[in-house]
Amino acid sequence: MRHKIKIMDFTNSLMQWYLQNKRDLPWRKTVNPYKIWLSEIMLQQTRVAQGTPYFFSFIKAFPTVFDLAAANEEQVLKLWQGLGYYSRARNLHKTAQYVANELSGVFPDNYNDLLKLKGVGEYTAAAIASFSYNEAVPVVDGNVFRVLSRYFDVETDIASASAKKEFAALAFELMPKHNPGVFNQAIMEFGALQCVPKSPNCGICVFNTSCAALQKKKVDQLPVKSKKLKVRNRFFNYLVVLDDNDNTIIQKRIAKGIWHNLYEFPLIETERVEDFDCIVNLIQSDFFKGNEIVGISVSNPETIIHKLSHQHLHIKFWKIKVNGTIKNAINSKTVKTFPFPIVIHNFIEKDFLS
Repeated sequence: MRHKIKIMDFTNSLMQWYLQNKRDLPWRKTVNPYKIWLSEIMLQQTRVAQGTPYFFSFIKAFPTVFDLAAANEEQVLKLWQGLGYYSRARNLHKTAQYVANELSGVFPDNYNDLLKLKGVGEYTAAAIASFSYNEAVPVVDGNVFRVLSRYFDVETDIASASAKKEFAALAFELMPKHNPGVFNQAIMEFGALQCVPKSPNCGICVFNTSCAALQKKKVDQLPVKSKKLKVRNRFFNYLVVLDDNDNTIIQKRIAKGIWHNLYEFPLIETERVEDFDCIVNLIQSDFFKGNEIVGISVSNPETIIHKLSHQHLHIKFWKIKVNGTIKNAINSKTVKTFPFPIVIHNFIEKDFLS
């Protein structure tokens, strides 16, 4: 009986907190599965404040799943530029085409069928199913791990294979089956705004008399998570060639891995940060043999460090001035229309012709 009372207390307090404190977010004003799917894909690996303008841009450019399906991939990648984790955008586009062409524009109306869509994992399927169709299936993300592990003092390593199943079962027990969507929104919002990863303000928390972690002084120890994978360092030297007409060369990254199908300048990847003489020798021996090189300079003497989830890229842009005109080059205005990784986009906007 005490267990049931604790569960009811948690759920009631959480829902009440949510109604008083929730943020006014555009995808909370709809049950349209297209808009909810779009927002959930965008908010994977992305903060709400960063993702919201992109959500509005996508809805404006592609009001329906048919509009998104009809776009070409480069349009989608260009609009996504700056959000990172670009496989999300490619999967988004492919799924839109599948829903538009194979499902007549109608999204699956249940968790199991939503899971079959490309780029839709357990968390996203649960979110769409509960928000759009009121299906009683719990979401489990970092916020949920944190809130439940602290409140109930659960010491399971959240990086372990069994963790998601254990926390999903606990969340399902807590969830009011008549109102699963609001419960899912509430527990995620509580983790995002109140039960934050570092130094949460437990003094004003609605659970400060019932949270096990607070009572046991374990708030900063939960959730338990084993150490991350080792970060790989890579060293990119981009060759920004300019001919007499300020035309340049770009290439598409077609290999699997980071930035697949985005564009970049010709690249020399080295084992470490190399000095001017080394890069000059590599450029002169392997690149632009059809044109005389009349000047080489480094645009950013201080290496730009661009951090990805498991890679840190150490980037330098090398400006190479050549005589005459380059074959198959593109002009400086056209280059801005291509989708680039944000670090290259920023260089083009600020330093390309400076």
